[in-house]
Amino acid sequence: MVRTMSLLRALISTARMVRHTPRLADGLPPDDAVLLDAPDGELGPALVAAALGDHEPAAALLATTRGSAEWENRDRYVMRLAAFAYSRPGWLAGWLADSPHDPDALLVKAELEVRRAWESPARAERLRETGPLVRAAAEADPRDPVPWRLALDHARGVHAGHTAFEALWEQAVRRSSHHYGCHVAALRYLSAVWRGSHRECLDFAERAAEDSLPGSLVQALPARAALTPLLEGPVTAMTADRIDAAADRAAELSARYRPGDPWPAEVRNLLVYVLIARGRWHEALEQFRVIGQHATSFPWNRVTDDPLGQFLEARDGVRIEVASSMPLRRARRIGAAGTAGAGQGRVAGRAVPGDHYA
Repeated sequence: MVRTMSLLRALISTARMVRHTPRLADGLPPDDAVLLDAPDGELGPALVAAALGDHEPAAALLATTRGSAEWENRDRYVMRLAAFAYSRPGWLAGWLADSPHDPDALLVKAELEVRRAWESPARAERLRETGPLVRAAAEADPRDPVPWRLALDHARGVHAGHTAFEALWEQAVRRSSHHYGCHVAALRYLSAVWRGSHRECLDFAERAAEDSLPGSLVQALPARAALTPLLEGPVTAMTADRIDAAADRAAELSARYRPGDPWPAEVRNLLVYVLIARGRWHEALEQFRVIGQHATSFPWNRVTDDPLGQFLEARDGVRIEVASSMPLRRARRIGAAGTAGAGQGRVAGRAVPGDHYA
């Protein structure tokens, strides 16, 4: 009888998946429409020009972010331009040759060299050699917080002590008290110093989120702090409660932006990972809908060398989980505007299977 009942439950679950999984695709772009780390409308033309050896659009773009104090955009663009220069450095060399004291060119150069140093077997030594580049970028425009984000990453790599870190952190927040990139860099540093002390990392992230404005990306910092304990395996009940609260806060942040907006895409990808790890399938499916076509390397690159493939597999897996939990008959209609049962109940989590900067 027990075996018969188990078989019956399995058959019912399969029937639910067959019936409901196709309609749960409503509002989700097809796999071949999903893009990984797609540049926004400002960065895209600069990258195209850089591929042709022309640095002027990148220079103009970064000069605009500096002039209008768009520090979050500036940080993102610098990282993407440095990543491009990693394999195609000629256009950056030309930029520096034309404008050796340009604050924007110096910042991209510093970002590039710190990135290279992190990937070297002689990491600490190479990073120490990049110190003058980081200082030059910071001195080139004293208002700019982005070089201080880079300085915090640098400090982690050379195992700088707390006193040195606190001095850098003070300089960073003096320039932009709620700069997300600087907060992420500080969180990474603290995680390394505390050697995986999740409580302290969550404490720091929660305090920062509480002090930030409702629409600030810093609201997602606790979810970022939650990622490491989730990757390491089962969490305690107290930590699980804090992780769920972090996910709730990040979901509130996500709701402030329109569906398909590329600006919060990385935060939404992070959130959906946390929701999956906590077994919150309906909420995860809703986040996949608002993500749209904007997959990001982080956090999927923490568990795989194929982040886009992992994103798509996770999305399929969430649809199956949601479908298998729905009634076989009289299922509520699932549409792009929402999911049946969203936010109802939480199942003990399991993470999807499997960045010096991550």
